[in-house]
Amino acid sequence: MSKEEQLLEYWRQLSPEAQDRVLQLAQTLKLESEFVPQTPLAKKLWEIRQQAIADGMKLLTEEELEKELAERRGGWREED
Repeated sequence: MSKEEQLLEYWRQLSPEAQDRVLQLAQTLKLESEFVPQTPLAKKLWEIRQQAIADGMKLLTEEELEKELAERRGGWREED
């Protein structure tokens, strides 16, 4: 059985929440393979980000980030 077939077999056995976690991990791994920090500051920030992910920190989606920024600035409210 190929790795792809194994992954698909495991995928089908996961809960929707676990599938979301796998997708987030896959996105992170893809980004890691594409992004190479160029400056010392970028390298340090990248290391901090990777450690936070490894420690279980959930990254915000773009929508979640916008909501958090608006909340902190006092401009967000639940839509009716």
